[in-house]
Amino acid sequence: MLKKADNDGKRHDVSALGPNEHSALQQALKRRDPMPTFNFLDRYSPYALGILRIVVALIFIAHGTQKLFGFPAPAGFNLPPLFSLFWFGAILEAFGGLAILLGVFTRPVAFILAGEMAYAYWMIHAKQSFFPNLNNGDAAILYCFIFLYLVFAGAGAFSIDNRKNV
Repeated sequence: MLKKADNDGKRHDVSALGPNEHSALQQALKRRDPMPTFNFLDRYSPYALGILRIVVALIFIAHGTQKLFGFPAPAGFNLPPLFSLFWFGAILEAFGGLAILLGVFTRPVAFILAGEMAYAYWMIHAKQSFFPNLNNGDAAILYCFIFLYLVFAGAGAFSIDNRKNV
């Protein structure tokens, strides 16, 4: 019986394997996950993505409603004039956030919202300072990249986009 040791020192019987099976075993042993104890979490990733989407959307909606309606707290400045650029941003935040919350048209809406947040950072926050923590643009950066991630990852669980057709 021919035994071969893997990277962890465990020995496997390779005498009964054909040439293709033997190389497949070698490849599998070489690409072992360094943290195999966390592999069981993989099955929960759609749910974690769905929870991330929902929490981000709720906070994003609050930003939009604060600018549009002064709710949940006054924004510290006057409400934006109707059809101004700031007003359109607030509309995108409130109603785009609602679409993200429900998980409807998640990818295209997330793409638009990522663009809005990139615009907000470079046109408003970056003018004040180079550093995000000094120009209060850290939230815009985080939103931009979270929405960009949703463009590629999709809505995850708990979404209208991913409901099962029964």
